[in-house]
Amino acid sequence: MSQDRRGGGRRSKLGRSGSGIAQLPWQSVRNPYPPMQLLDGERMEQLHKTSMRILSELGIRVMNEKVMDLFAKAGAIVDRESNTIRIDESLVTEALRNVPSSFTLTSRNPDKRVEFGGNSLVFGLVAGPPNVHDRINGRRPGNLPDYQNFIRLAHHFNAIHIIGNQVVAPIELPANSRHLDTYHANLTLSDLSFHCTAIGRARAMDGINMMAIARGISVEEMRASPGVTTIISINSPRLFDDAMAEGLIAMAEHGQPVTVTPFTLMGAMTPVTLAAALCQQNAEALFGVTLTQLVNPGTPVMYGAFTSNVDMKSGAPAFGTPENAKANIIAGQLARRYNLPYRTSNANASNVVDLQAAYETEMATWGAVLGGANLIYHAAGWLEGGLTASYEKLVLDVEILQNMMEFLRPLPFQEDDLGFEAIKSVPAGGHFFGAEHTMSRYTTAFYQPMLSNWQNYGAWQEAGGKDALERATELWQQALHDYEEPVMDPAIREELDAYVARRREEIAANPEA
Repeated sequence: MSQDRRGGGRRSKLGRSGSGIAQLPWQSVRNPYPPMQLLDGERMEQLHKTSMRILSELGIRVMNEKVMDLFAKAGAIVDRESNTIRIDESLVTEALRNVPSSFTLTSRNPDKRVEFGGNSLVFGLVAGPPNVHDRINGRRPGNLPDYQNFIRLAHHFNAIHIIGNQVVAPIELPANSRHLDTYHANLTLSDLSFHCTAIGRARAMDGINMMAIARGISVEEMRASPGVTTIISINSPRLFDDAMAEGLIAMAEHGQPVTVTPFTLMGAMTPVTLAAALCQQNAEALFGVTLTQLVNPGTPVMYGAFTSNVDMKSGAPAFGTPENAKANIIAGQLARRYNLPYRTSNANASNVVDLQAAYETEMATWGAVLGGANLIYHAAGWLEGGLTASYEKLVLDVEILQNMMEFLRPLPFQEDDLGFEAIKSVPAGGHFFGAEHTMSRYTTAFYQPMLSNWQNYGAWQEAGGKDALERATELWQQALHDYEEPVMDPAIREELDAYVARRREEIAANPEA
């Protein structure tokens, strides 16, 4: 294909053979089941109407002149003294007519393109923590070597489909140029698509330019075949900052997908009730969606949701709660109402990789899947409410994701699967261990876990008695040992290195460049 003529890339060793860590092959995940609906049509309409009242009567405060100009030209009420924009439902409806219901993101390896929309399901790597942890080295500030290791693990584990925005912040590097180092790691140590930073126009453009180089195509060609995406966070309640606005505009102008995600914590960033939080979330998300279409009609957009609650005793964020799971499901209903692809997360608030980390992540994952999510962001490695990226948690999460992938696999239902002849062949009171039906299937009949241990107690104790946390430590170490860097054309690598060097000089000379 001409649009990917030089990018290349290859699968990890585990994708090519049965050696190493047992894991599922790289695959496009589909959710074949109808999404769960918690609200009926009447209540959905109430949510929608209240969201429209928020937009038309209260408005969104925007700290960017370009955004105010765009909305003013479209007929919105723009109060430049208070920086508040009020829009009516007709403007939202018109914008939604232009948004594609699905889109594809293509990395430098076209075999690993990912689809968003319909019943597709994509799992993303953790993004944004300032700290990193593993059982060997403990908790420490984010740094580039650990960042690079997380990219290697994302490339190695097939359940991770896309890289998040700065998996862990390499805080030893200058804040205004570290994105160049992380983009470079994304593109050289993996062959996955990634979320680029949208804090300002320049960082978004660097992500677009570097992916185009890695794919061997022009930025203009990438308009028709997006390669990077971003998440635009609304500063709830009802504030859209200048840097995020510039990042959104740059991405939309170049046809790269944007996810608009309000960060709404009930009791802190929204009223304490779930209904109110969803109304506010919906209003803020639809405002951002509308903006993308004012910049460039037809820009791919995802409806983002990140609604949970706080601990009312301390004010600390809580994730993986029943309220969070309900919010994940209802947000999916809202996204489908507007015919938009849907992004959510499966976060947890545990400070360590323990039972709490597992059951909160599992609860949130089920809420996301039942809600019909197309992207589960932060799906692997999130710990401590998003303040830490954890090596062991990444392994635990890959196990959770693989279990979910197998749950979503359609059930075989051919005549032989129904097993009448197999049942007939075994006498009453007998067993099926040696039956031909069993023997022909025993190696592939059931999901083989990567992390779980199914030995009996005696055998487990004799083998060292290692718990899941200890086994997770061994697995990420083995994965890094087995990792193989994906091949990159030397000419592309040279062009990529030159781009980073040039941009680093430009930023050093002018921090705003």
